[in-house]
Amino acid sequence: MSAVLNCNITFIGGGNMAQALIGGLISRGLPATRITVSDPVEEIRQLLLEKDVHVTDNNVAAIKDADIVVLAVKPQVLGLVLKPLQGLFDGKLIISIVAGAEIKTISALTGNDRVVRVMPNTPALVQTGAHGIFAYDVVEAKDRELATQVLAATGLTIWVNSEAQVDAVTAVSGSGPAYFFYMMESMIRAGKNMGLDEKVATALTLQTALGAAQMAITSSNSPSELRKNVTSPNGTTQAALEVFDRAQISQNIQTALATAQKRSQELAQELSDSIK
Repeated sequence: MSAVLNCNITFIGGGNMAQALIGGLISRGLPATRITVSDPVEEIRQLLLEKDVHVTDNNVAAIKDADIVVLAVKPQVLGLVLKPLQGLFDGKLIISIVAGAEIKTISALTGNDRVVRVMPNTPALVQTGAHGIFAYDVVEAKDRELATQVLAATGLTIWVNSEAQVDAVTAVSGSGPAYFFYMMESMIRAGKNMGLDEKVATALTLQTALGAAQMAITSSNSPSELRKNVTSPNGTTQAALEVFDRAQISQNIQTALATAQKRSQELAQELSDSIK
């Protein structure tokens, strides 16, 4: 974390993910005075002022003294935001958390090849994110380390081997929290159907999800082995899992994620086409 502590970091866009990263960086020792956020929304700027960071609605001024610029805007406004800034990114590392924005698109809009593309996920808001990261070979090791340090402030960082794999990251972890929320909803509903109070069903479900994840993270056994360990022959768990198997839940999950990956690819192409 030491290298990034000496950097000035500007966020273009101050939404939830940017706020998560800002909070994580400050908690790890980056002085708030080294952070600048540019956002057109007055309410967001006022909220960020409470963190003692610099705020503005002027993107040109915001990036002037930045060592690192984090792009955290909505994909549909990326072109509008970056075109007036072309040529102003010399000497700066760009970290993009813009969904669907390919590196070639960002490089063309900024005139800078020092681009790191990140697919974050929403648990970054509670410092338990999972971030897939990619950059081309032109990005040097020191820049890769800086990007890792910025993202590690809010969770796990995983570098992938190709930009195409970012679409797989999107399907697995980017969209992944929603899959688990869906499972939680279903389990809570089932608990209520069996007579549990909604608060009880919710508490049991959420704690079980947390416990299972923590076991999987800390255990030397794979999730498959852990599942087998809690499945007694002819017991309650086996009865439930047999229903899942008959409904081909595993196959359907794999198909669903492949569909999410395909949609991620389509969105990237649509974004690229829209700002040419």
